[in-house]
Amino acid sequence: MKPQASILLFIVLLVLSFFRPGICLAVDYKIAPADVLEISIWGEKDLARQLVVRPDGKVSFPLIGDIEVAGKTTAEIKSLVEKKIRAYIPTASATVIVSQPGSLQYYVIGKVAKPGMFNVSRRLSVLQALALAGGLTTFADEDSISIIRYSNGKVSRLPFDYSEVKKGENLQQNILLERGDVVLVP
Repeated sequence: MKPQASILLFIVLLVLSFFRPGICLAVDYKIAPADVLEISIWGEKDLARQLVVRPDGKVSFPLIGDIEVAGKTTAEIKSLVEKKIRAYIPTASATVIVSQPGSLQYYVIGKVAKPGMFNVSRRLSVLQALALAGGLTTFADEDSISIIRYSNGKVSRLPFDYSEVKKGENLQQNILLERGDVVLVP
């Protein structure tokens, strides 16, 4: 494929991802419980399934049973499915698509118009999460917002100074949230 065609294909896929938010194009996206996967085997229409990743991180697929998918990319799952199903279909070619990333949940609590949990189809920045929550209320402390992150059994607090960011200063604070992050607005 020519470089121009590759760039054009990437742009088309990127544009589609904005208009079809259920489609996840992130190459390094790691599957997690509550994600919805579409798994199919080429030429075998009876082996096409839409599967919700269970809390134990597994899905069940015909002929091969339970497979561990949590923490893996779609490419890794494709390879695993093909390897396991080739005992039954030697020339099997699998397709794995994240049709609905149900695991990207963020929480915004405190002095915002609509606090709560937000289940989104792609990662958001802190400002985007605050916008989804309807913005800050009148008495919110703009200078003391925190992102609470749970990672590898540890809790960390990341400061976010809204008053600086809205002036265009210290923009590196506007980080991308990770699944499960809590934005706390005092």
